Formats: sequence, C-alpha cells, structure tokens
Amino acid sequence: MTKIIDFYCDEVLSGRLPIRKVAETERCLAFHHTKPSWSLHIVIIPKSHLTTLSDVQDFSLISEIFTVISDIVKVQQLETMNYKVITNGGTFQDTKHLHFHLVAGTPLNNVTREP
Repeated sequence: MTKIIDFYCDEVLSGRLPIRKVAETERCLAFHHTKPSWSLHIVIIPKSHLTTLSDVQDFSLISEIFTVISDIVKVQQLETMNYKVITNGGTFQDTKHLHFHLVAGTPLNNVTREP
C-alpha cells in the first residue's frame, strides 16, 4: 500500500523543514513557500489535517484562515497591487492537505500566470 505523503503535516508542522513564518494562530500557520513561483508567495494551512476544502466542517477555521490572509494583505500593503488567493483540489492538489496560496508581485522562473 502506498503511503500518501502530506508535506505540510510530515515536514512543515513537524518542524523537520525550516520555514519562514509570516503569521500564526492557534489553528493556522502562514509561511513563505519553500519553492515560490511568485516574488511574494505565502502558503496558509490549517494546523489540523484536512485533505480538501470539502472536508471542512468547522467553517470558523476558514474564517480564521481568511482573517490571517487579510492581515497579511494589509501588512504587505497589497491592497493597491494585484494579488491572488488560490486553493487547489482533486488532481490539481499536489499535497493532500488543505492549503491556500497568497501570491503577488512578479512570476518567477518565467511562469506566465496573472495574479
């Protein structure tokens, strides 16, 4: 049987991988992406394991995550810039742990995506 790898639980939340924290609450963590594709690329995750958005039962967690995202937007002064908040599901989801990307600025490595 193949073990499903959860990068965020196994590496980030365990402390095995050093990260640059941006914000943290009791139930969520925001940090700079370990392999960014934008000049500003922050990942926001729940600390409890949830595989996808459809697994969420306590929507106060989503509210907390978006409060953290809103605070980061204000601190980073992104209100007057282009930025995106993205989550993936199904086959678009590389790691099976609910997570959100906050991206802004310039695409890196010739990525041609609009913020």
